[in-house]
Amino acid sequence: SEPQEMREGCRKFKGSVFNTWKPMWVVLLEDGIEFYKKKSDNSPKGMIPLKGSTLTSPCQDFGKRMFVFKITTTKQQDHFFQAAFLEERDAWVRDTKKAIKCIEGGQKFARKSTRRSIRLPETIDLSALYLSMKDTEKGVKELNLEKDKKIFNHCFTGTCVIDWLVSNKSIRNRQEGLMIASSLLNEGYLQPAGDLSKTAVDSASENPFLDNPDAFYYFPDSGFFCEENSSDDDVILKEEFRGVIIKQGCLLKQGHRRKNWKVRKFVLREDPAYLHYYDPAGGEEPLGAIRLRGCVVTSVESNPDGKKSDEENLFEIITADEVHYFLQAATPKERTEWIKAIQVVSRTGK
Repeated sequence: SEPQEMREGCRKFKGSVFNTWKPMWVVLLEDGIEFYKKKSDNSPKGMIPLKGSTLTSPCQDFGKRMFVFKITTTKQQDHFFQAAFLEERDAWVRDTKKAIKCIEGGQKFARKSTRRSIRLPETIDLSALYLSMKDTEKGVKELNLEKDKKIFNHCFTGTCVIDWLVSNKSIRNRQEGLMIASSLLNEGYLQPAGDLSKTAVDSASENPFLDNPDAFYYFPDSGFFCEENSSDDDVILKEEFRGVIIKQGCLLKQGHRRKNWKVRKFVLREDPAYLHYYDPAGGEEPLGAIRLRGCVVTSVESNPDGKKSDEENLFEIITADEVHYFLQAATPKERTEWIKAIQVVSRTGK
């Protein structure tokens, strides 16, 4: 039978076919990874066999590049992948490792037709169920949970999920709840947090979800993060990274001292509302952060020195503390999109 497709998405890719980094559409199959020039292409540019391959993550071969992992084939060919953010890389690494493990053990990858393998009722719509679970009033309550001297923010226990499914009359019994929760996990609607739940996912069992008060899970776009138990200062520092990522991309930013322009990768988060900027070449720590609560953002028709600018698409952020930031987008459309997104976040975020 045809290999089953388990995960797909746009990745930056560097391998034996391409010596430079290129954005590719990447598809994880049971026995390999196919990569396409674009999503709509019918035939792949190449395929990396997973049998006997090893996976390295995090991969430090490129120093400044963030969220890179490496697959080394049996022929000692290295293929590098760069994800857009940490959770995305971890999900790819987890599924790829699981696929390699299943090949070694002669097992089928658990993600293959979850619905068929555990006989889910055809009427269950996992995406609709996921939206119900995320409902702020009637859904699963996100908590800050503590275990092994770590604090897990924006997450919930396995037992809470099954309790919610029972009270919501989505299931007839807890065993059926375990099947549905496992399907949500396999399809990426839930993510494991902490050693207990991650070990269960890696075990390649039919039901990788645990109905257990010590097994933690989170929604992939919830702003989940884990921190060591530490001083209040560290907790305050981490607060700005809790928000959900709304938008990200590269913009030109003018420096405050030298007034020179540099390309920076920007990540916009809401609740709390922050715009972090990074070196586009990599580095997991941001170079700086702009607090957006109560800020003003407007398009600018002349450059900050007062001269009419030949360069279009400038815009300015003035923070509540009256710090001015001048940024430049690549196109008028991109400038408008950034301005609108920042305006919305500045009103709704903390």
